[in-house]
Amino acid sequence: MALLEIKPQEIKENTFQLIGRDFMLVSAIKKDGSINAMTASWGGFGVMWDKDVAFVVIRPQRYTKEFVDEADTLSLSFFDNSFKKNFAYFGTVSGRDEDKIKKTGLSYEKVLDAPVFENARMTIIGRKLFAQSYDENAFIDKGIVSTYYNSKDFHTLYIVKIEKVLLNE
Repeated sequence: MALLEIKPQEIKENTFQLIGRDFMLVSAIKKDGSINAMTASWGGFGVMWDKDVAFVVIRPQRYTKEFVDEADTLSLSFFDNSFKKNFAYFGTVSGRDEDKIKKTGLSYEKVLDAPVFENARMTIIGRKLFAQSYDENAFIDKGIVSTYYNSKDFHTLYIVKIEKVLLNE
């Protein structure tokens, strides 16, 4: 795998496209070496506490949350449309039931204790700085709660310091 490291400020892609519309995996490795990943389409990039950061949200019932909670780092991996079938699979099967990564034929290497997938066009490795579950009382627009949280399964927000941005050449 030939990876080119760039600075976060050098990301040329539209971040709304990357997170909201493209294919992104959030993945982490537990201390025992096991790995899991999930598809995600909510999050963003910015500056917080004088650091370049990414943020993602994960619902409590997602198996990947256990991995993200245990790990110090996580990766956000972005793929092109040729992996659409893989992403459909990732979104419908739980890693509790089978090894989704192995089943989809994705391979990875570990960088800064986070998975970097061989076929990802870009990977962002982040070190966790902050994690907090959403509080229903904090929502000013109560329509968000009724639309997205009927089951009261509020996301946990993770803010991660961007440690590396790797492009697959």
